[in-house]
Amino acid sequence: MSALTDPLGTLRQIEAGDLSVGYADAGLSDGHPVVLLHGWPYDINSYAEVMRILASVGYRVIVPYLRGYGTTSFLSDATARNGQQSVLAVDAIALMDALDIDRAIVGGFDWGARTANVMAALWPERCAGMVSVSGYLIGNPEANKQPLAPGAEMSWWYQFYFATERGRLGYEKYRSEFARLIWHTASPGWDFDEATFERSAGSFENPDHVDIVINNYRWRLGLADGERRYDDLESRLAEGPTITVPTITLEGDTNGAPHPDPSAYASKFSGKYEHRTIKGGVGHNLPQEAPQAFADAVVDVDNFGG
Repeated sequence: MSALTDPLGTLRQIEAGDLSVGYADAGLSDGHPVVLLHGWPYDINSYAEVMRILASVGYRVIVPYLRGYGTTSFLSDATARNGQQSVLAVDAIALMDALDIDRAIVGGFDWGARTANVMAALWPERCAGMVSVSGYLIGNPEANKQPLAPGAEMSWWYQFYFATERGRLGYEKYRSEFARLIWHTASPGWDFDEATFERSAGSFENPDHVDIVINNYRWRLGLADGERRYDDLESRLAEGPTITVPTITLEGDTNGAPHPDPSAYASKFSGKYEHRTIKGGVGHNLPQEAPQAFADAVVDVDNFGG
């Protein structure tokens, strides 16, 4: 019999690929599956209200902690603490396999949007549709070596900080303060309270968190090597593949984090596609700041078919 669970509720744990993944699983157990992926420095609480909305209309909603966050841990001490873009998508596909989910709507923001993009580009048969905050985010470390105008570079200050040993030590020591700063600067119109922040801040105490974050940003700048076993995937991603699955992209009207104009990425989506700008002082953490708009996009992209 189908079971309806509360949003987040009791977290579950499952072995999937290289990880023991902590995840929330809400809604009807036989509902149409939706896999939602969080970003940095955020966690699964970004989707608490989205989960409630989607569960109430019959979806099964899976929200995992990414590697390096919350209760997700590595099964082996010998596994590289790797944060390159393809490995996060490999993790998500492994989770779907472990849960016997053949096909799901995928969605995300920040790291989670990039991961959903990679899943849709490399495994379109596993993705019934996609909701992506800030559009097309698949990266290319070689292209990222090219300098931007000074104003644009300033927005990425933390990437340069993380490239140094001082930055690594600083993030290790001040990870909670760092997250709070990013929350304020990336979402200047979001008046979150202390309890909201603290619900997510504990996720950054994961013992692998700093290693994963530092590797992710250094890899993006070509300062850290990826694992050879993912070279073929990264080669395909470096070509900037077109995404064919039905897609809705979202952007908040006051996103304080660097993001491309929607016109710059519209051509990267060859299936049924729509862009929505969410107004009302909505910033970078769009699912938590505007949960109804995000949930509506999931339902609507599902109705696109695919």
